[in-house]
Amino acid sequence: MNIAKNMEAIFIAAVVLAGAASIATAAVPAAPATVAKAVKAAPAATAMPVVTITAKRLSAAEKAALAN
Repeated sequence: MNIAKNMEAIFIAAVVLAGAASIATAAVPAAPATVAKAVKAAPAATAMPVVTITAKRLSAAEKAALAN
């Protein structure tokens, strides 16, 4: 099936389906609004942990030796 030749038909079918869906859902009454209780955020930590990496990078020769 060549999609390029059938793009117009695919587009028309998509528009028809979208129209039918909008008409079908237009008669549905909206859900009643509920009042949500306020949510309090937990207090943030005073100090954020920090990780420092002090290792040296591997050279090309060391990387090759590890790969074998």
